[in-house]
Amino acid sequence: QVQLVESGGGLVQAGGSLRLSCAASGRTFSSYAMGWFRQAPGKEREFVAAVSWSSTAYADSVKGRFTVSGDNAKNTVYLQMNSLKPEDTAVYYCNIGATLGAVVAGTVHYWGQGTQVTVSS
Repeated sequence: QVQLVESGGGLVQAGGSLRLSCAASGRTFSSYAMGWFRQAPGKEREFVAAVSWSSTAYADSVKGRFTVSGDNAKNTVYLQMNSLKPEDTAVYYCNIGATLGAVVAGTVHYWGQGTQVTVSS
C-alpha cells in the first residue's frame, strides 16, 4: 500500500500564489511518476500536472502559471501555483504510478485525500 498526504491548500486572492505538497509513504516503486488532478464542484476530475524522473506534463490551462517538481529523496511532489484565477478553485488530488503516462491518464491505484484551493475574485 501507498499513502499520499497533500498539504498547502487554502484561500488566496486572484493573482496570488500557493504551493501544494504531496508526500508518499509505504510501498515504493523502483521508478515512478507523481501528479496532480483537480475537481471543481459539478465537474469531472481533470489532469493538472505530472512529473517523472525525466519529464513533466501540464494541462494547457495551467501552462506558464503552474510548475510541478519532485524530490525523490523525500518521495514528495510539489505544485507551485502562480497567477491563480477563480477558475482554479477546486479540490486538488495527487497520485502516483509507475509511469508518467499512467499518472497523466489517472489510471493508477493510489490517490491522496485532496486539499481545497479557493481563489477569490
